[in-house]
Amino acid sequence: MKSPIAENSNLSLQSAMAFALAMVIGTFAPGAFAEPLPEGYVQAPVSGVVVKDPFGLCWRTGYWTPAMATKECDPELLPKPEPAPVAVVPPAPAPAPMAPKPVEEKVKLSAETLFAFDKSTLRSEGKEKLDDLVSKLQAINVETIIDIGYTDRIGSKTYNLKLSQRRAEAVKAYLVSKGIPANRILAEGKGKADPVTKPGECKGPISRKLIKCLQPDRRVEIDVVGTRTQ
Repeated sequence: MKSPIAENSNLSLQSAMAFALAMVIGTFAPGAFAEPLPEGYVQAPVSGVVVKDPFGLCWRTGYWTPAMATKECDPELLPKPEPAPVAVVPPAPAPAPMAPKPVEEKVKLSAETLFAFDKSTLRSEGKEKLDDLVSKLQAINVETIIDIGYTDRIGSKTYNLKLSQRRAEAVKAYLVSKGIPANRILAEGKGKADPVTKPGECKGPISRKLIKCLQPDRRVEIDVVGTRTQ
Protein backbone atom coordinates (compact mmCIF):
# COMPACT_ATOMS: atom_id res chain seq x y z
CA MET A 1 0.00 0.00 0.00
CA LYS A 2 1.36 3.37 -1.07
CA SER A 3 1.68 6.19 1.39
CA PRO A 4 -0.22 9.50 0.85
CA ILE A 5 3.12 11.18 0.23
CA ALA A 6 3.90 8.79 -2.60
CA GLU A 7 0.47 9.28 -4.15
CA ASN A 8 0.81 13.07 -4.03
CA SER A 9 4.26 12.82 -5.59
CA ASN A 10 2.90 10.72 -8.47
CA LEU A 11 0.02 13.21 -8.95
CA SER A 12 2.42 16.15 -9.09
CA LEU A 13 4.57 14.28 -11.57
CA GLN A 14 1.53 13.52 -13.75
CA SER A 15 0.42 17.17 -13.66
CA ALA A 16 3.87 18.34 -14.69
CA MET A 17 3.99 15.84 -17.52
CA ALA A 18 0.53 16.96 -18.70
CA PHE A 19 1.63 20.56 -18.64
CA ALA A 20 4.77 19.74 -20.62
CA LEU A 21 2.76 17.73 -23.14
CA ALA A 22 0.29 20.62 -23.59
CA MET A 23 3.22 22.98 -24.16
CA VAL A 24 4.60 20.68 -26.84
CA ILE A 25 1.22 20.27 -28.55
CA GLY A 26 0.69 24.00 -28.48
CA THR A 27 4.06 24.56 -30.01
CA PHE A 28 3.52 22.23 -32.99
CA ALA A 29 -0.20 22.68 -33.57
CA PRO A 30 -0.74 26.41 -34.00
CA GLY A 31 -4.33 27.48 -34.72
CA ALA A 32 -5.75 23.96 -34.37
CA PHE A 33 -7.83 24.65 -31.23
CA ALA A 34 -10.18 27.23 -29.76
CA GLU A 35 -9.40 30.93 -29.92
CA PRO A 36 -6.96 32.25 -27.25
CA LEU A 37 -8.35 32.66 -23.76
CA PRO A 38 -7.69 35.61 -21.44
CA GLU A 39 -4.33 35.60 -19.67
CA GLY A 40 -5.89 34.52 -16.38
CA TYR A 41 -5.24 30.96 -17.54
CA VAL A 42 -2.03 29.18 -18.52
CA GLN A 43 -1.99 28.85 -22.33
CA ALA A 44 0.15 26.79 -24.64
CA PRO A 45 2.57 28.90 -26.71
CA VAL A 46 1.50 29.79 -30.24
CA SER A 47 -1.82 27.86 -30.19
CA GLY A 48 -3.17 29.67 -27.18
CA VAL A 49 -4.90 26.49 -25.98
CA VAL A 50 -5.57 26.56 -22.26
CA VAL A 51 -3.55 24.06 -20.28
CA LYS A 52 -5.54 21.63 -18.14
CA ASP A 53 -4.50 19.23 -15.40
CA PRO A 54 -5.22 15.47 -15.53
CA PHE A 55 -8.65 16.16 -13.97
CA GLY A 56 -9.67 18.44 -16.84
CA LEU A 57 -9.40 21.63 -14.79
CA CYS A 58 -7.90 24.75 -16.34
CA TRP A 59 -4.61 25.97 -14.93
CA ARG A 60 -5.01 29.48 -13.53
CA THR A 61 -2.21 32.01 -13.48
CA GLY A 62 -1.06 33.55 -10.23
CA TYR A 63 -2.88 36.80 -11.04
CA TRP A 64 -6.16 35.14 -11.98
CA THR A 65 -9.31 36.84 -10.63
CA PRO A 66 -12.98 35.80 -10.91
CA ALA A 67 -13.46 38.58 -13.44
CA MET A 68 -11.24 36.55 -15.83
CA ALA A 69 -13.53 33.49 -15.65
CA THR A 70 -14.45 31.94 -19.01
CA LYS A 71 -17.24 29.67 -20.18
CA GLU A 72 -14.73 26.89 -20.90
CA CYS A 73 -12.94 26.91 -17.57
CA ASP A 74 -15.17 28.46 -14.94
CA PRO A 75 -18.74 28.71 -16.32
CA GLU A 76 -20.22 28.77 -12.81
CA LEU A 77 -18.48 32.09 -12.15
CA LEU A 78 -19.96 33.87 -15.17
CA PRO A 79 -22.81 36.34 -14.59
CA LYS A 80 -26.17 34.65 -14.64
CA PRO A 81 -28.49 35.78 -17.46
CA GLU A 82 -31.31 38.08 -16.47
CA PRO A 83 -34.56 36.16 -15.97
CA ALA A 84 -37.12 36.64 -18.69
CA PRO A 85 -39.70 39.25 -17.74
CA VAL A 86 -42.90 37.78 -16.39
CA ALA A 87 -45.80 38.56 -18.65
CA VAL A 88 -48.42 40.59 -16.85
CA VAL A 89 -51.84 39.19 -17.56
CA PRO A 90 -54.47 41.92 -17.39
CA PRO A 91 -57.35 41.13 -15.05
CA ALA A 92 -60.45 39.73 -16.64
CA PRO A 93 -63.08 42.36 -17.27
CA ALA A 94 -65.80 42.53 -14.67
CA PRO A 95 -68.96 40.77 -15.76
CA ALA A 96 -71.65 43.04 -17.06
CA PRO A 97 -74.32 43.73 -14.47
CA MET A 98 -77.33 41.52 -14.89
CA ALA A 99 -80.44 43.21 -16.11
CA PRO A 100 -83.19 43.24 -13.50
CA LYS A 101 -85.72 40.49 -14.01
CA PRO A 102 -89.30 41.56 -14.64
CA VAL A 103 -91.76 40.63 -11.95
CA GLU A 104 -95.50 40.21 -11.98
CA GLU A 105 -97.56 40.19 -8.84
CA LYS A 106 -101.29 39.70 -8.57
CA VAL A 107 -103.44 40.86 -5.68
CA LYS A 108 -107.08 39.92 -5.27
CA LEU A 109 -109.07 42.13 -2.87
CA SER A 110 -112.60 41.31 -1.81
CA ALA A 111 -115.15 43.97 -2.74
CA GLU A 112 -116.69 43.42 0.69
CA THR A 113 -113.40 44.65 2.19
CA LEU A 114 -113.08 47.63 -0.15
CA PHE A 115 -116.71 48.70 -0.48
CA ALA A 116 -120.08 48.32 1.15
CA PHE A 117 -122.56 46.15 -0.72
CA ASP A 118 -123.70 47.79 -3.96
CA LYS A 119 -121.41 50.82 -3.31
CA SER A 120 -118.25 52.21 -4.94
CA THR A 121 -116.92 54.40 -2.11
CA LEU A 122 -113.81 53.00 -0.42
CA ARG A 123 -114.21 51.93 3.18
CA SER A 124 -111.55 52.60 5.85
CA GLU A 125 -110.68 48.91 5.90
CA GLY A 126 -110.31 48.97 2.11
CA LYS A 127 -107.94 51.94 2.27
CA GLU A 128 -105.77 50.07 4.76
CA LYS A 129 -105.50 47.15 2.33
CA LEU A 130 -104.49 49.50 -0.48
CA ASP A 131 -101.96 51.25 1.79
CA ASP A 132 -100.33 47.86 2.41
CA LEU A 133 -100.16 47.31 -1.36
CA VAL A 134 -98.59 50.75 -1.93
CA SER A 135 -95.95 49.93 0.71
CA LYS A 136 -94.99 46.73 -1.15
CA LEU A 137 -94.77 48.62 -4.43
CA GLN A 138 -91.86 50.67 -3.02
CA ALA A 139 -89.57 47.73 -3.88
CA ILE A 140 -90.76 47.63 -7.50
CA ASN A 141 -90.17 49.90 -10.48
CA VAL A 142 -93.77 49.87 -11.56
CA GLU A 143 -94.39 49.72 -15.30
CA THR A 144 -98.09 48.91 -15.38
CA ILE A 145 -100.88 48.27 -12.90
CA ILE A 146 -104.00 46.59 -14.25
CA ASP A 147 -106.96 47.26 -11.93
CA ILE A 148 -110.10 45.27 -12.76
CA GLY A 149 -113.41 45.37 -10.90
CA TYR A 150 -115.98 42.55 -10.85
CA THR A 151 -119.51 42.12 -9.50
CA ASP A 152 -121.72 39.13 -8.78
CA ARG A 153 -124.52 38.03 -11.13
CA ILE A 154 -127.27 39.79 -9.17
CA GLY A 155 -128.61 42.71 -11.24
CA SER A 156 -128.53 43.59 -14.92
CA LYS A 157 -125.45 43.35 -17.09
CA THR A 158 -125.42 47.10 -17.78
CA TYR A 159 -125.76 48.03 -14.10
CA ASN A 160 -123.03 45.62 -13.01
CA LEU A 161 -120.62 46.90 -15.70
CA LYS A 162 -121.06 50.47 -14.46
CA LEU A 163 -120.71 49.47 -10.81
CA SER A 164 -117.55 47.46 -11.46
CA GLN A 165 -116.07 50.35 -13.46
CA ARG A 166 -116.78 52.85 -10.67
CA ARG A 167 -115.08 50.54 -8.17
CA ALA A 168 -112.01 50.10 -10.39
CA GLU A 169 -111.81 53.90 -10.84
CA ALA A 170 -112.09 54.40 -7.08
CA VAL A 171 -109.13 52.07 -6.50
CA LYS A 172 -107.10 53.85 -9.20
CA ALA A 173 -107.83 57.30 -7.73
CA TYR A 174 -106.63 56.14 -4.31
CA LEU A 175 -103.40 54.69 -5.71
CA VAL A 176 -102.75 57.93 -7.62
CA SER A 177 -103.28 59.89 -4.39
CA LYS A 178 -100.44 57.79 -2.91
CA GLY A 179 -97.98 58.82 -5.63
CA ILE A 180 -98.40 56.20 -8.35
CA PRO A 181 -98.54 57.86 -11.81
CA ALA A 182 -102.05 57.75 -13.29
CA ASN A 183 -100.68 56.80 -16.73
CA ARG A 184 -99.32 53.57 -15.24
CA ILE A 185 -102.73 52.38 -14.05
CA LEU A 186 -105.35 50.81 -16.29
CA ALA A 187 -108.76 50.65 -14.58
CA GLU A 188 -111.48 48.50 -16.10
CA GLY A 189 -114.85 47.10 -15.00
CA LYS A 190 -115.96 43.67 -16.23
CA GLY A 191 -119.26 43.38 -14.36
CA LYS A 192 -120.42 39.81 -13.76
CA ALA A 193 -117.84 38.30 -16.16
CA ASP A 194 -115.38 35.61 -15.01
CA PRO A 195 -117.16 34.55 -11.80
CA VAL A 196 -115.19 32.71 -9.16
CA THR A 197 -118.17 30.63 -8.06
CA LYS A 198 -119.09 27.64 -10.18
CA PRO A 199 -122.35 27.36 -12.12
CA GLY A 200 -125.14 26.04 -9.89
CA GLU A 201 -123.08 26.60 -6.74
CA CYS A 202 -125.24 29.46 -5.41
CA LYS A 203 -128.96 28.80 -5.89
CA GLY A 204 -132.25 30.35 -4.86
CA PRO A 205 -133.84 33.78 -4.93
CA ILE A 206 -132.07 36.94 -3.88
CA SER A 207 -131.42 36.69 -0.17
CA ARG A 208 -128.67 37.25 2.37
CA LYS A 209 -127.70 33.64 1.91
CA LEU A 210 -127.34 34.07 -1.87
CA ILE A 211 -125.47 37.38 -1.48
CA LYS A 212 -123.03 35.71 0.94
CA CYS A 213 -122.56 32.74 -1.38
CA LEU A 214 -121.73 35.03 -4.31
CA GLN A 215 -119.28 37.11 -2.27
CA PRO A 216 -116.13 35.68 -4.03
CA ASP A 217 -117.41 37.05 -7.35
CA ARG A 218 -117.45 40.62 -5.98
CA ARG A 219 -113.80 41.58 -6.08
CA VAL A 220 -111.06 43.86 -7.43
CA GLU A 221 -108.02 42.18 -8.96
CA ILE A 222 -104.78 44.16 -9.25
CA ASP A 223 -101.96 42.93 -11.49
CA VAL A 224 -98.62 44.73 -11.04
CA VAL A 225 -95.88 44.44 -13.72
CA GLY A 226 -92.38 45.90 -13.15
CA THR A 227 -88.85 45.14 -11.95
CA ARG A 228 -87.55 44.79 -8.42
CA THR A 229 -85.28 47.53 -7.08
CA GLN A 230 -83.93 45.53 -4.13
